[in-house]
Amino acid sequence: MRRSSDVLAVRAIGGPNAYEFSVEVASPDTGCDQYTDWWEVVSEDGELLYRRTLLHSHVSEQPFTRAGGPVPVDSDAVVVLRAHMYPGGYGGTAMRGSVDGGFAAWDAGADFAPELADAPPQPPDCAF
Repeated sequence: MRRSSDVLAVRAIGGPNAYEFSVEVASPDTGCDQYTDWWEVVSEDGELLYRRTLLHSHVSEQPFTRAGGPVPVDSDAVVVLRAHMYPGGYGGTAMRGSVDGGFAAWDAGADFAPELADAPPQPPDCAF
């Protein structure tokens, strides 16, 4: 059984240092016991730039898209967008690229900024 969240697509609108990202995620949500609890934008050197926490599971809405921002990046900055699964953490397909160049699927691997799992903001308790 798959226990990770995959980022399928990324769109960005806005301007430098104030982009809004729309992120499409697919995950094997079953309810509050297993669901995607956030997606995030991370710099190439592992700095958390933005985290969009999710308030509930998306059992009957797969894949789902949620927007968030503003994200403080320039249009040519290469970033990684990845999702986090509760429980299980990171591990699914991420997207890497820039607003100018576009985004493509990327295997972030287990060694890419795992410490961010404990960084704020953390999601509130799952609603459903």
